[in-house]
Amino acid sequence: MAARTHTVTNQAPPLVAYDLFDADRALVEAVDRHLDPALLDEAHSELSALGRTSGSAQVQKWGVLANENPPKLLTHDRYGERLDEVEFHPSWHRLLGKGVSAGLTAAWSRPGGHVRRAAGFLVWSQVEAGNGCPLSMTHAAVPALRTDPALAAEWEPRLTSTVYDQDLRPAAKKAGALFGMGMTEKQGGSDVRANTTSARPLAEDGTYELTGHKWFCSAPMSDGFLVLAQAGPSDGGGGLTCFLVPRVLADGTRNVFRIQRLKDKLGNRSNASAEVEFDGTWARRVGDEGRGVRSIMGMVAATRLDCVLGSAGLMRQAVAQAVHHCDHREAFGGRLLDKPLMRNVLADLALESEAATTLALRLAAAYDDGGEQERAFLRLAVPAAKYWVTKRCTPVVAEALECLGGNGYVEESGMPRLLRESPLNSIWEGAGNIQALDVLRALQREPSALNAYLQEVGLARGADHRLDGAIKNLLTDLADLGGVEGRARRLVERIAVVLQGSLLVRFAPPEVADAFCASRLGGDWGSSLGTLPHTLDLASVVERARPVS
Repeated sequence: MAARTHTVTNQAPPLVAYDLFDADRALVEAVDRHLDPALLDEAHSELSALGRTSGSAQVQKWGVLANENPPKLLTHDRYGERLDEVEFHPSWHRLLGKGVSAGLTAAWSRPGGHVRRAAGFLVWSQVEAGNGCPLSMTHAAVPALRTDPALAAEWEPRLTSTVYDQDLRPAAKKAGALFGMGMTEKQGGSDVRANTTSARPLAEDGTYELTGHKWFCSAPMSDGFLVLAQAGPSDGGGGLTCFLVPRVLADGTRNVFRIQRLKDKLGNRSNASAEVEFDGTWARRVGDEGRGVRSIMGMVAATRLDCVLGSAGLMRQAVAQAVHHCDHREAFGGRLLDKPLMRNVLADLALESEAATTLALRLAAAYDDGGEQERAFLRLAVPAAKYWVTKRCTPVVAEALECLGGNGYVEESGMPRLLRESPLNSIWEGAGNIQALDVLRALQREPSALNAYLQEVGLARGADHRLDGAIKNLLTDLADLGGVEGRARRLVERIAVVLQGSLLVRFAPPEVADAFCASRLGGDWGSSLGTLPHTLDLASVVERARPVS
């Protein structure tokens, strides 16, 4: 018989065995809003199935194991021959297989695919964020490859397949393939035009050999990679060019792809990020010589949206854990959830989570639309959203962890893994300054982008005086772009927050929109989370964020 001191009371049960999609009201409503009604039954069925899988104890355990057993680099075999392989724990392959089979690389091949895939990616990111990297890059490679119709015809069916095949074989012999990319070099970082990797033409058919070193190459066990290299002058061409590097050549031999080391990262530890060397590596040109940045920008834009989705997923899981804990934990004579000060914190967290989710799904819907107006909107809205949502992720996760107190600080809670993961999306695909500069370029060079943005936020004008005031102030800021770089972050923040506010005013429950506008747009907010006006209906905001009723 257990001693009385071993009897455990007043602890929240594990948050498992629930549907992560169905329990997320903001996400369900966004899917319903943006999808054709004819697609909703099928989409709900798929997303709820993924939600139940994601909430299962078994799959959550896979996420833990994949992070506790990070990938290992195998440079040589027992005989001294180059091997250049990365060995993963079986849980990694199970997770990646589930993600592929759930259609998280298949957005381009079906109606409403981007909204459906975005919702699924947001749900799946809550289980284990590391495998989101190859899923994201495989999805995002499609628009880059479409700059070359022949390459797209060859590779797109493999990339949008729902079959996961982990073996290193020629891609033509596989039912499904994954893609990675390598742009960053040690001397350039985000300044990809400083790349020194060289490309020498082999023939007139667009084949080259590459020589150089990539400082960051994500998912090195993928079947193909999009990389940037400097092409030598060819018929007056030359310059930074995009290339497709297959991991295994058509004849079954391995391409020269020397993995020098794996990065020892703060978070995202289940995923391999490598330094790789090319030395006579066979490659095929994607697009024209000297147009590499333009060729690969479609991939960059799509992965930036995934940064927004991934951060929204991390925030949602952190908030769900915090609300769940406070719903079951008692202190000072009652549930933590009912304490006014804790309710204020939880409501503030819930607002950030819902605003991120609502914005992310609106961007996905613009991809599905594909019209000129929506493309212009994305040109400004994606880097602004990427800047703001990813930066909000870390303070949200840290505050949610604090809601669990000491319980949240121990690894078993899962919160430390979320916290370590939270800064990544702000860094990946261009850190904050790069996003801000990209917004400035859109403002200065593409008037249609600003027009599309203003038309979007203008749909909510007249519905809330605080939003109207924020739009007016933003227009004043936009009227004078002289010397704007020094204040670019403040401007981009306003662009993102005004867009979030306009969407919530149009689509969220009144108590959510009211709280967001009062704090984020009306200025009735402190310097930390949990400082909302106490007169708001915060209980309803928290109730909406509850993961399990």
